Amino acid sequence: MSATATDRPAILAALAALTAAAWAYLVYDSQTMSCARWMAGGTLWSFPGFLLMLAMWSIMMAAMMIPSAAPMILTFATVSSRRRQRGATYVSTAIFVAGYLAVWAAFSVLATAAQFALQSAHLLTMTLTSNSARLTAALLIVAGLFQWTPWKRACLSHCAGPLGFLAASWREGRFGALKMGAHHGFYCLGCCWAVMALLFAAGVMNLLWVAALSAFVLAEKIAPKYVSRGGGLAMIAAGSAWLVL
Repeated sequence: MSATATDRPAILAALAALTAAAWAYLVYDSQTMSCARWMAGGTLWSFPGFLLMLAMWSIMMAAMMIPSAAPMILTFATVSSRRRQRGATYVSTAIFVAGYLAVWAAFSVLATAAQFALQSAHLLTMTLTSNSARLTAALLIVAGLFQWTPWKRACLSHCAGPLGFLAASWREGRFGALKMGAHHGFYCLGCCWAVMALLFAAGVMNLLWVAALSAFVLAEKIAPKYVSRGGGLAMIAAGSAWLVL
């Protein structure tokens, strides 16, 4: 049995376990409303409160994005394992994943700050749901329009083409793997930032909404031709209808 065949199930199991742990935390948090209690107590924007919300956002991003990044991660593992068979330097796939998640952790800082700004403007409820029809409509329409931009297409092409991305971006060593993971993370962020902003529309703590957005991100990477622009049209239509209703 080749090293590639041996590594693949273990990596899949590790990604599944990491995703399951992240979702388990989100379910626990939604049931105990620990973040909401911090907000209700007026302590959200203390340093501990900020860290709590940042942790929640970071874990949520991992839960949402690891499944859609799995094809790229597995492709990296396959290429790295084949290089090991040829006697080249081998780097753990975990380093690539760490670089990828570091980008989403950085995004989580911005998301937490955006949450503060929206709450300060009384545009979000205490459960982190939009309190404004105009905000909801704007988020949907902007996200829908972005689905049709050249930037979206460029970023999505990198995310949906793992082998081509790695062939063009391969770097040696541990730092190289970390850099590749971050590089892919930036493309993924460029592809998905507007969809992530929709978390504020129906509720950051609405797990059905979180799951729906996660499924959309995964689907558009698997079948970008059929999902991306069609989803954009649906978002624009929903946002327009929200303004009317």
